[in-house]
Amino acid sequence: MKILVINCGSSSIKYQLLDMEREEVLAEGLVEKIGEQGSLLSHRTGKEVIREEVTARNHREGLRLVIDHLLKNSGGVIKDLSEISAVGHRVVHGGDAFIESTLIDEKVIRTIRKYAVLAPLHNPPNLAGIEAAMDLLPEAPQVAVFDTSFHQTMPKEAYVYALPYEFYEKYGIRRYGFHGTSHRYVALRAAQILRRNLENLRMITCHLGNGCSITAVDRGKSVDTSMGFTPLEGLPMGTRCGDIDPSIIFFVAEKARLDLAEVNEILNRKSGLLGISGVSNDVREIKSEAQKGNDRAELALKILTYKVRKYIGAYAAVLGGVDAVVFTAGIGENEGLIRSEICRGLEFLGVRVDESRNADPEKWQGVISSEDSKIKVLVVPTREELMIARDTAEILRRRGSD
Repeated sequence: MKILVINCGSSSIKYQLLDMEREEVLAEGLVEKIGEQGSLLSHRTGKEVIREEVTARNHREGLRLVIDHLLKNSGGVIKDLSEISAVGHRVVHGGDAFIESTLIDEKVIRTIRKYAVLAPLHNPPNLAGIEAAMDLLPEAPQVAVFDTSFHQTMPKEAYVYALPYEFYEKYGIRRYGFHGTSHRYVALRAAQILRRNLENLRMITCHLGNGCSITAVDRGKSVDTSMGFTPLEGLPMGTRCGDIDPSIIFFVAEKARLDLAEVNEILNRKSGLLGISGVSNDVREIKSEAQKGNDRAELALKILTYKVRKYIGAYAAVLGGVDAVVFTAGIGENEGLIRSEICRGLEFLGVRVDESRNADPEKWQGVISSEDSKIKVLVVPTREELMIARDTAEILRRRGSD
């Protein structure tokens, strides 16, 4: 069974074709600058990498290019489109309508479109990818895998805001959470690495990249998460501010004479690590500047590690104890110094990091805590595409058994 996984952004298509018998990536790539002059395509099969300038005026043309490369005589990984059993789509926002991945039909499309008001930068391109795939691969079932669905197990006290209740009832204002596919995958993988039953584990999963979120996972279910109504809430991120006093919005708007759209732009694109450091939203560049004595760069890193540590402490209370802390995504997987600083001060919980393991997590199957650590600390590379493919394959199997 071969599953094509598609993740569409506003001007991009990220994709993987996976053979689900071995869970092997047959091909993967990225179409960038869709709708712009000089679109780019990167396509990898094994060790062979193709990079070329292409024409992709919309997502349909971009996906057509992807399919052409999958079929190419030289470097192609399929001979016929019928080899693609199904297409799995990442969809950012499913609201509270979807508690699990689902086969796409007209009703599902209408619901995704309905929630575009809550994710205007994400759901419309997600839909563009769905519509393009349905057009170009009409025989392949299409499956939607939602970033929000994993968090639909949160109790009401965790997701309802202390606002007038009719805002929740009328407008759907509540905590939704994001990065759910990543949190779900690394929780499952951590349980496998630890050789423990997921249903007996309490975990805190830390997805730390340009976007950052933390989730309290109780026996495989999300019970709280740091991102909220939008991905702006929670930790400071590459360019997002994370948690702030809401009154700041009105104060800044008045003092700087900005309208709400301008303030929103600042909070989402000019804040976070970029806003604090004044250097970059990239932790690698910020680290380099901090090592040169840049105080603001050093402060940005301290704020990030402090806030992550603070959330871990809070979620330890939510869970009533912790068995494992898991780091994933760009920063979580690659920045040993950041992991070390986050865990420094968590000794009271029983966290002990072995710095030799922290320097080379892969050598230790991702376990970077010392043997005597009460709480296991792991580094687990996220594989969201694999999780999407697994869900898609499972829906196909269910469909075949009906």
